Amino acid sequence: MFSLRRAAAVLVLAAAHAVAAPATPPAPAQTETTYKQLELFARVLSYVQNNYVEKVDDKQLMYGAIKGMLDTLDPHTVFMPPDVFKEMKIDTSGEFGGLGLDIAKKGEVLVVVAPMDDTPAARAGVHAGDEILAIDGESTRLMDVARAAAKMRGPAGKRVTLTLMRAGFAQPQDITILRDHVRIVSAEGSLYGTIGYVRLKNFQERTDIYLKRELDRLRTLNGGHELRGLVLDLRNNPGGLLDQAVAVSDRFLPGKLTIVTTRGRGPHNVTEEKSHDRDTEKPYPLVVLVNGGCASAAEIVAGALQDHARALIVGSPTFGKGSVQTVIELEDGSGLKLTIARYFTPKGRSIQESGIQPDVVVPDSRDGASTHMPREKDLRHHLRNPGAVDARVPRVLQAHDWPLTASLNDEQLRLALNYLHDVSGESPGRPTASASPGVTANPPAAQGEPPAGPASPQAAGRAQ
Repeated sequence: MFSLRRAAAVLVLAAAHAVAAPATPPAPAQTETTYKQLELFARVLSYVQNNYVEKVDDKQLMYGAIKGMLDTLDPHTVFMPPDVFKEMKIDTSGEFGGLGLDIAKKGEVLVVVAPMDDTPAARAGVHAGDEILAIDGESTRLMDVARAAAKMRGPAGKRVTLTLMRAGFAQPQDITILRDHVRIVSAEGSLYGTIGYVRLKNFQERTDIYLKRELDRLRTLNGGHELRGLVLDLRNNPGGLLDQAVAVSDRFLPGKLTIVTTRGRGPHNVTEEKSHDRDTEKPYPLVVLVNGGCASAAEIVAGALQDHARALIVGSPTFGKGSVQTVIELEDGSGLKLTIARYFTPKGRSIQESGIQPDVVVPDSRDGASTHMPREKDLRHHLRNPGAVDARVPRVLQAHDWPLTASLNDEQLRLALNYLHDVSGESPGRPTASASPGVTANPPAAQGEPPAGPASPQAAGRAQ
C-alpha cells in the first residue's frame, strides 16, 4: 500500500514536495459562504441524479466535480483517479510499460515536450513539439495530461495509435507504436579524454546514487585519476523528486550553503535546504547544459549551482516551473497533487514563468526542441511570478577547437567540452569570455557523428 507518509515525498515537475502546515481555520463569514455553495452543489447533483436522460455513475460525477474544481487552479494541481494515481507512483520508480514520452498541455492542445531516447516513441520518430490530437481515436482536446498518460501507459506488447500534427505536415498523421518496458536509468555518462560527461534524465528515488556510481565509473575509466572537468547535462530533464535535486546539488557544493527555499501561503510555511560537507565532489570545473525541457527539480539544481558560482550554465532558458506540490493519497485509492508553495534559488530568485537564464546562450541545435516545446508561461492558469525578471547579460564564450569533439553536431555539448578542455590546462590557449547583450556563443557547426566511445546525448524526459 502506498502510505500517506510516502505519498508525502516531494515531487517537482512531474512533481515536487514539501510538508504543508496545518490548514488555517476559515473565518465564520467564509464558512457560511462555503456552506451555501455546497448546498447549491448538492441541489445540482440531485437534479442530475434524478432527472438526467440516462442513468449516471455517482462516482464519475463526483470525480468530475473534483476535477472541475481543481481545473480553476494552476495546471499542476490535479486530481488523479485510482488508476492514474497508480501510474504516477510507478513514474517515480523508473520502470513501466509505455511509449517513452514527456507531454504537456498548451491551451487545449497536448504537446510532446520530448521523447526519451531508446524508447518506442523515439524509435517510431515522434518529435519534440509534435501535437497529439488523438490517442487510439479519442480526441485529446478536453483530455488532461494525467488521463493522456494513463492511455499511453499499459502492458508491453499492446499497440497505441497517436494522431500527430507537426510543422511541415499537410494534415494529421496516425502513427501506431508498440508499447514496451521503459526503464529509466537516471544517469549515464562517457569520458572525453580526461573530461567527464553525465546526463541526468530525471530525478527519481535513486538518482543521486546513480550519479555517484557514474562519476566513480568515469574516474575508473580515467585510470583512477580525478576528472579534470565535468559536463552535467540536464537538457529535457522534466524534474522529479525534490530530495534528489537537493542531493545532486549537495554533491557539488561545500557545506552550509542554501540550495533551495520553499515558501508557502503563510509566513510560517518556509523551509530551507542546505548542503553538507560529506561526499562533496572535488572542485573541478563544471558546466551545466540546460534547455526549454529542463524543468522543476532540474531547474533547482541549475539555479543552486549558478547562484553559488559553482558551474557555468550553458544552453537556452529553462521551462520555468517554480512551484511545489504535495501528493496525498485519498481513501478510495485516488490521489490529489496540490500546489502548496513556490521555490526560490539561493539568491531568492523565483524561477516561475521565467526559468533559469543561462550564463552563455547557445540554441539547441539537435532537434529544435527548445524552440517548439511549451513553457510554463504557456500553460493555462499558471502562477504568475511577482518578482523581478532576471536581467542577466549573456556571456560570449570562446573556446579552442579540440580534435576529440570535432565531429560533434551538438553545439552546446561541443562548446562545453572545448571550454573545459581549455580551463583544465591541456589546451595551449585559455578560454575568453565577455559580456554582450543578446549575443549567442556558438562554435562552428560540426558535421558527422560523435567519435566512437562517448555517447552523444539525445532528448530525454518524463515518460508515458
